[in-house]
Amino acid sequence: MGGDNAPGAVIEGVAAAVKDFDDITLVLTGKKEVIEAELAKHSVDLKRVEIVDCREVIEMTDKAVDSIKKKKDASMVRGFELVRDGDCDVFLTAGHSGALVAGATLIVRRIKGVSRPAFCPVLPTRTGSVLLLDSGANVDCKPFYLAQWGVIGSVYMRCVMDVKNPRVGLINNGSEPGKGNAQTMEAFQLMAQEKHINFKGNVEGREILSGDYDVVVADGFVGNVALKLIEGMAKTMTGMLKDELTKGFFTKIGALMAKPGFKRFKARLDYSELGGALLLGVNGGVIKVHGSADAKTFRSGIRQARKFIISGVVENIKNDIQSITE
Repeated sequence: MGGDNAPGAVIEGVAAAVKDFDDITLVLTGKKEVIEAELAKHSVDLKRVEIVDCREVIEMTDKAVDSIKKKKDASMVRGFELVRDGDCDVFLTAGHSGALVAGATLIVRRIKGVSRPAFCPVLPTRTGSVLLLDSGANVDCKPFYLAQWGVIGSVYMRCVMDVKNPRVGLINNGSEPGKGNAQTMEAFQLMAQEKHINFKGNVEGREILSGDYDVVVADGFVGNVALKLIEGMAKTMTGMLKDELTKGFFTKIGALMAKPGFKRFKARLDYSELGGALLLGVNGGVIKVHGSADAKTFRSGIRQARKFIISGVVENIKNDIQSITE
């Protein structure tokens, strides 16, 4: 029931995923009659779709922790309970980000040894992709958290993205080891000593998407600013390119000839292909997609959830995190 386009986009994405992946069952939490009305608009194998009737919805104006504690019959709360109880493996939503972090922490709970869970979007680079964490779950952080996220991010890239020895960088205002504030300088030392991290040192902002790193780590404030800047720049640059290519007759002819290349370029920047941002560090799968997510994004998010389950990310984090506990 969360997101700007709910429940229509959610159900349309579900219908596509059920057709594409024959080894999953999807559980929809929300108002039963509304969900059934939307499902009726699509050709869906109802044997592989279950409905958990919930009468409350967490609104974007609700306070995060209060909504989780007070709205016991909210679709988001029930979704977290399904993961906690082992009835579902992953919870996917486009709803309230703050409530998602609160609910995942209070209901699903953190993996033993993990100090703070982190939002982890996968971003496209020239040569593949890079995992950015934290992108907004934790604004104020201890250096120790950043070191743990280096371990957690490495596990994800190794298990899900098939990167054998993920290269990890720490976002900073310079590449030299002595750069940064007290937080990043201490985090640098911790990450350099950690055996489960292939630490490559500091990363300047311009290098995040270079393809030289598989995991980049920052506190949630810096990570969120970096993420929004990257998203904004991608949108702005695409728009500027379109403006320039449609100004004159000859540029229009050139643009027409290069159209297949521009389509491929746009597809590489399309976040709806990537799914959502995982909240890594909790004892189960939790994925947050954009509030404006469409059906394509939900379908991609379900594909992402399926791969997360198959790859056994949670168990691998449990094994590796023991080396760097507070």
